[in-house]
Amino acid sequence: MQSTNFIKGALAFIAANIAAIFGAWSELLTVLVVIISIDIITGILAAFVEKTLSSRIGRRGIAGKLMIFLLVAAGHFADVAIGTVDTSLIRNAVIFFYLATELLSIIENAGRIGLPVPKALQQAIEIFQSKSEMSEDEDRP
Repeated sequence: MQSTNFIKGALAFIAANIAAIFGAWSELLTVLVVIISIDIITGILAAFVEKTLSSRIGRRGIAGKLMIFLLVAAGHFADVAIGTVDTSLIRNAVIFFYLATELLSIIENAGRIGLPVPKALQQAIEIFQSKSEMSEDEDRP
């Protein structure tokens, strides 16, 4: 019984800290987590197919993914600082930028594996890129 309460308390602590770091959890954050996970998996598969698996390269890739989440957190704190936390303007712009980047990486990985890339996926990437560019333009004076 006490271990269950400890686990519940630990999960509540983790959830509260995630909310403090990233702001309110949104579907966009969920999409980012899923797309990053897919990129990691497809990167591993492509390296396996090419026979270039390397723990050193893998660690560098994981470090890059962690950096994305740090930049999303920085975007949230920038929203807090300038008063756009209700709309998550900067955080969402950062997320859209990295969604486009990660989707491009997934497509590259698919090509490395030898798979054709569906037109619908290419169009989705173009939408993410245009939203990212629009957000960047809105942030400029």
